[in-house]
Amino acid sequence: MERNDVETWIAGYEAAWRTGGTERLTEIFTPDCSYLPSPWSEPLRGIGELAPFWEGERDSPDEAFAMGTEIVAVDGDTAVVRVEVNYRVGRDWRDLWVIRFAPDGRCVAFEEWPFAPGQPDGH
Repeated sequence: MERNDVETWIAGYEAAWRTGGTERLTEIFTPDCSYLPSPWSEPLRGIGELAPFWEGERDSPDEAFAMGTEIVAVDGDTAVVRVEVNYRVGRDWRDLWVIRFAPDGRCVAFEEWPFAPGQPDGH
């Protein structure tokens, strides 16, 4: 996996989020993917579990937000990405994504570490 491959995948992720329905998930995730929405949650297994979660997490594919990313590292089939999402309704997030890719460039394992303003930081 190269940095430009990761950039392409990130663009596909954002496009899928901004597209109605969940059909585009199969373009970026393998059928048997694992998706961990936070380090303390149980992973979602496969597109069948991911699709309803995905649809339930967004207000609509038309919600207004800006997303910025920085690829922190790429090592073999794994990438770490810093993500900042700013919603125009006052919800902002900073995330770290750990993404493991299948040979075809789709994600086989996704792990998200989400942080929001006001969230307890453990101190």
